[in-house]
Amino acid sequence: MIDDITLEEERTLSSAVDPIALTRLLGQQEYADVASLLESLPLEDRSITWSEISQEHHLGILVEMRADPREALIDEMSLIELDALFKGMDAEDLVELSDSLPNRLIDRALSAMDDIQRHYYEGAQQYEDSLAGHWLGHHFLSLPQNAKVRDALRLLRRELPEYVDTLFLTSRTGGFRGAVKIGSVIGAPDHLLLAEIAEEDFTTINANDDATEASLKVQNSGYSALPVVNDNSTLLGRLDIGTASELVNDYYEGRLMATAGLDEDEDLFSPVKTAAKNRALWLGINLLTAFAAAWFIGLFEATLQQVVALAVLMPVVASMGGIAGSQTLTLVIRGLALGQVNEVNRWALVKKELQVGAFNGVIWAVVVGYIAGAWFDSFMIGFVISLAILVNIVTAALSGALIPIALKKLKLDPALSGSVVLTTVTDIVGFVAFLGLGALLLT
Repeated sequence: MIDDITLEEERTLSSAVDPIALTRLLGQQEYADVASLLESLPLEDRSITWSEISQEHHLGILVEMRADPREALIDEMSLIELDALFKGMDAEDLVELSDSLPNRLIDRALSAMDDIQRHYYEGAQQYEDSLAGHWLGHHFLSLPQNAKVRDALRLLRRELPEYVDTLFLTSRTGGFRGAVKIGSVIGAPDHLLLAEIAEEDFTTINANDDATEASLKVQNSGYSALPVVNDNSTLLGRLDIGTASELVNDYYEGRLMATAGLDEDEDLFSPVKTAAKNRALWLGINLLTAFAAAWFIGLFEATLQQVVALAVLMPVVASMGGIAGSQTLTLVIRGLALGQVNEVNRWALVKKELQVGAFNGVIWAVVVGYIAGAWFDSFMIGFVISLAILVNIVTAALSGALIPIALKKLKLDPALSGSVVLTTVTDIVGFVAFLGLGALLLT
C-alpha cells in the first residue's frame, strides 16, 4: 500500500502525484485535500494513485469527492473492496454516496449496517436532497429536560462529537425543549437544573426547510450546530457547521457552473465524449441567439455597406451593454439566492439599477462618442454611437434586474439561463439602436 511502496512503484506513482505528500495527507486524514488531488489527475494516473491508497482511507476520500469522479472510482472497485467500504459506513456517509451507487449496492451497504444506522438512512430518504432533513447528523449530546448540571458533567467526560458547543434538552417523548451552552455548565452548581441555564428562544430548523437556507441559518447562528425538528417539534438530529458549510459551498459552486451551462459534479478529466455531450446543449442555444442577432444586423446591410465605420464600432456597443447587464444580473442573482430580493423591495432595486445604468450610460456615451468622433473625424458618427451606448447600457441594467426576477417567477434557475437571455437582449437592442440610428442619421 501507499505506506510501503517499492522503488519501482514509487517511480510509477510519481508521474501521478508526490507519494510523500499523499502519505502525509492520509496520515492526517486530510481527506478533502486528497479528494481534490485525485480529481486533478488524468483518469489513468488517478486510477494508479487510487489503487495505491489503503482501503482504510477509501471511505473518507470518496465522501469528499464530487459525484462524477467518485462514480468512476467506485466502478473500478471489486465487490470485496466495496464490502470493506460498506463495513465502516454509517448512515450519513451512505446519504452522501447514494447518488453514486446503484440500488443493488445501496441494498448491500444497508445490509452491512446495524438497525439504528439503517433507521437513520431511511429517515433521511424521506426528504429530498434539497431539504434540511436529508442532511441530518446524529452525533450530538442530549439529556432529559429535568436533568441537572451533574448529569451534564458526567456526559461531558465522554468523548465529545465534532462541532459540539451545546447540550440539547428533550422531553420524555423526544420533543426538543431547549439547549444549554457547555460553557454555562462548567462551574455551575451540581444540583442546578439545566433548564434554568438553557438559552432563551434557541433557534431550530424544520426538516422541511430548504437545505441551503437552513445552512445559512447555522452559519449565522453563532453556534456549531442547530437542532433539526419535525412539525411536531420532535428532535430528529442536527445540522452542524461542517455540513452547513459544505452545502452552502456546493450551492454557490453549482450556481457558478450553471452560468456556463455546466454541472458542478462534472469531472475535470471526464471522457471527451461525455464532456462534449454535456456542453453541446448550451452551445446550440448560444448559436440560436447568435443567429437572432445576426438576422437583425442583416436588416441593415445596406447601411453597413455605405458607412463602414458602423461595422467597425458595433462590437463596442454590444460589449458595453453586455458588461453593464452582467454586473446587474450577478448582483440580483446573488440577492435572490440569499433571500435579499423579495416582493417588498424588488421594484426599489429595479429603480436603483435603472438609475445606475442611466448614470454610467451618460458618462460612457460621452467618452465613447468623443473617441469615435475623433477616430473617424465625424461628429455624427460620435453622436450616433453615444446615443446607442446610452440606450444599450440603460436597457442592459433594466434587463439585468428584471430577467432573473422573471425567471424566478417562472420557476426557472436564473443562474442557468439568465446570462443567455441577457446576452440576446443586449446584443439585439445594441445592434438595432446603433444601426437604426446610423440608417436614420448617416445615410
